[in-house]
Amino acid sequence: MKNTILFDSGSTKTDIRIICNRQITELQCAGINPFYQNGDEIYHALLNCFGQDENLEEFNIFFYGAGCSFEEKKEIVRSALSHLFPKSCIIIENDLLGAARALFQRKNGIACILGTGANSCLFQGGEIIKNVPPLGYILGDEGSGANIGKLLVADILKGIAPQKVILRFYEEEKCSCEEIMNRIYKGSFPNRYLATFSKHIYRHIDEIYFQNLILEAFDNFFKRNIVQYDPTVKEIGFVGSIALHFAPQLEITAQKYGYSIQQILKSPIEGLISYHTASPRE
Repeated sequence: MKNTILFDSGSTKTDIRIICNRQITELQCAGINPFYQNGDEIYHALLNCFGQDENLEEFNIFFYGAGCSFEEKKEIVRSALSHLFPKSCIIIENDLLGAARALFQRKNGIACILGTGANSCLFQGGEIIKNVPPLGYILGDEGSGANIGKLLVADILKGIAPQKVILRFYEEEKCSCEEIMNRIYKGSFPNRYLATFSKHIYRHIDEIYFQNLILEAFDNFFKRNIVQYDPTVKEIGFVGSIALHFAPQLEITAQKYGYSIQQILKSPIEGLISYHTASPRE
């Protein structure tokens, strides 16, 4: 197998594996998303991670990334990688295909991402057959970290959450209404910022308010996305920290809609190693 670099990039972080002579090197850098970053910003993020030495090597590069569903956006990432690895063969795919291949390899099922953002697809024969558009954290991304963070913050700022929840939130998060509004409407990467509040929810998940908030978000994810796929396909898998940390609530929701969770992965990167190093017949 030719030396290979695998990228799995979400909005928050990018997992990287360099496979050389059967040895695997692990790297990680900040999230790369061409919807929010230009080519120069992506190049410098990669340069900070790899340094200058790797550009003498020839690799097969597979980049699976958030925001890489359109050719125009793929070209932004491809151009940045080409500057760093001018001798390499570079293939850019969206992060959803990476998640699906990691979860199901070459089998069939419904593959989902529940991390900072959310997405899903019907996966058959190693390819995506159908995708309900996630629409981002403003119009969609139900069940994502950004979405549940938005639900919590809205409840806090509107005074809908229980009073003890509101008081503890301000005490622990040490932020004001004004700061939250500025970060969301004037700051960079508001989806990442909203997703950070999922940690607050996780710390207090034993409380019924937070359990119901998560169940509401997951119910919307299934109702607005999953049920639109082939109803005969009931095998479903998830990647992402939200799916992993709130697995009990996810299992309840999946059972409610009649689906069987095959596995939940924090990150698809290890599954992608298996996919790209295994024989296609396996």
